[in-house]
Amino acid sequence: MAQITQKIALDNVRFFSPIGFYEEEQLLGNEFFVNVSVSFPFKNPDAEDLNNTLNYEDLYRILAEVMSPRRKLLESAAEDILNKLLEGYAYLEQIEVSIKKMNPPFGGDLANSVVSLSFQR
Repeated sequence: MAQITQKIALDNVRFFSPIGFYEEEQLLGNEFFVNVSVSFPFKNPDAEDLNNTLNYEDLYRILAEVMSPRRKLLESAAEDILNKLLEGYAYLEQIEVSIKKMNPPFGGDLANSVVSLSFQR
């Protein structure tokens, strides 16, 4: 039997966050862009009812909550986003999270670095 899958995504959500391995990065902060997409079975008897989908405003709140505190590694932020989505929305079948750090400070001519995690049921 065929199944329709719904995908909800936020792309290039910009944060200025105290995330970085070096203490100076945690004090000064860095610019980050976060992408998140989630997929789940489309079972929508009323396409105008917000209860029949995942509100992307809720996705944004999770991103903002995770990107706010000081931390050393992007990997921990990506994992926290993934875990919060799994805990809050048991029906999700696929999750993609990527965090791009702009101008990482290690002396090279590099525009950004990216950490990604994906989950599939």
